[in-house]
Amino acid sequence: PLLIIVVVTAGLAAFFSGPRFITPLYKSYAVVYPDNIRAYSKESTTEQMIQIFNSQDITDSVINKFELLRHYDIDPEYKYARTELLRKYGENVKISKTSYEAVEVEVLDRNPDTAKFMVDAVLHFYNEKVRHMQKEKSGELVKAYAGQLNRERAVMDSLKDRLRELGTQKGIFEYSYQSQQIMMAYLHNVQGSPEAVNTKEAKRLAQNMAKYGGELVQLVNMLRHEASAYVQVKLRYEAEYRHVISNLTYTNIVTHPFVSDKKSYPVRWLIVFVAVLSVFTLSLVVVSFLERKNHTEN
Repeated sequence: PLLIIVVVTAGLAAFFSGPRFITPLYKSYAVVYPDNIRAYSKESTTEQMIQIFNSQDITDSVINKFELLRHYDIDPEYKYARTELLRKYGENVKISKTSYEAVEVEVLDRNPDTAKFMVDAVLHFYNEKVRHMQKEKSGELVKAYAGQLNRERAVMDSLKDRLRELGTQKGIFEYSYQSQQIMMAYLHNVQGSPEAVNTKEAKRLAQNMAKYGGELVQLVNMLRHEASAYVQVKLRYEAEYRHVISNLTYTNIVTHPFVSDKKSYPVRWLIVFVAVLSVFTLSLVVVSFLERKNHTEN
């Protein structure tokens, strides 16, 4: 009798776990690493990627693209249709981190093609969302850097104008070189050869150098500092501008999604095994109980 019970249980479990009673689901998945993504917090780029994958924008985009309300046979007039839709979506679309800091996007669906296309769509909408976020942030930074570059240029132009004024009106333009020339002029005078230099001009230059030489040195140093700062800002500006005009992708796909030819759910052998094991165990308990009862009565 026990063997018959086990056999019947196995047959019933196999029958009721068939496609007539349980809709088979096919799995497609992709394994990806984040790429070209800007750090927004202390989270790793992988954790940021998971947050974006799970965003409502991407969820709604996939729902609308595949008309999942109809696809999941949910009555749109049902009071909690939205809640039921999101529950179904959460059951069939899984985003998880692998042990190697990659992200796995997994989709279950009764249609193997749809499962694969949904994985593709999740990756596509992820790239679109990150691209929008990056361009929006980079656009703000481009404007800020452009303003900073204009201010740096204005400061440098002001310094150049003052240097030009010192050169044209005061005759000083290079402190080290002109100081040497003045020294040579004095040496020539000391050696008794005043015809070799313009003594009057040398004295005027020496006076201007004494009066404005410190300012000249300061202006030159300031101009060098401003030029260096300008170059640094320009590099940051160009880096952000590239984000604005480019259409980068933000995933490195390690495993591409595919159309499965084998159902992932339900696992019939596991259902049969659990059913048989449960019935067999229960039968042993019942038989043992009956034997003890008979033994007690006798």
